[in-house]
Amino acid sequence: MDKKYSKNLTKIKSRNLPKDPYNIIITGVGGQGNVMASRILGEMLLPESVVTTGDTFGASQRGGAVMSHLRISSTVWSPQIPKGKADLIVGLEPGEALRAAKDYGNSNTVVVTNTRPVYPVGVTTGRLEYPSLQHIKEALLKITDRVWFLNATDTALRDLQAPILGNTILLGAVAGLKLLPIDKKDFERAVSRHLKDRLEINVKAFQIGMKMVE
Repeated sequence: MDKKYSKNLTKIKSRNLPKDPYNIIITGVGGQGNVMASRILGEMLLPESVVTTGDTFGASQRGGAVMSHLRISSTVWSPQIPKGKADLIVGLEPGEALRAAKDYGNSNTVVVTNTRPVYPVGVTTGRLEYPSLQHIKEALLKITDRVWFLNATDTALRDLQAPILGNTILLGAVAGLKLLPIDKKDFERAVSRHLKDRLEINVKAFQIGMKMVE
């Protein structure tokens, strides 16, 4: 085995991943910062892990579905998570969280989801009906009982005057649940690469998310 790879593999194993690969889906709609959240989470696990990512887009600029797949491992995997094999689903939008859980979830999947819906055009025009939050909760709990429902958008608006930071609050919740070997320092390092001018407010949002699941 190549010495450089062997050394890196030792570092990866030291991160104590709950399983290998650990499969994560971050899902939402266009404009919620889905792709940025996936980049930040992936970089939080670097360089001690191999992070393979892939994104799928609907009509994202018009509020269409956006889904990011992350596979955290000691080696390289295909970026597409097999159906029914997600270990963690982070839902920036509750309807999209349910959609992802139906396709990729199982009884052991952890779901961390925002409770603030984003209504598609079909709903706002009256052509379609959006399920109630109670229906979404009941449907998710039929798939897995490991579900966290967080009012991330409204909390970000109330405490930070920045509802877009709901995505960061959800990342903080993931860290707070200790599902992965990540912490505030990992977040600061990752955010400083992309949003250095907004580091302070993002760190505040991350800490709020951690406290919401204590």
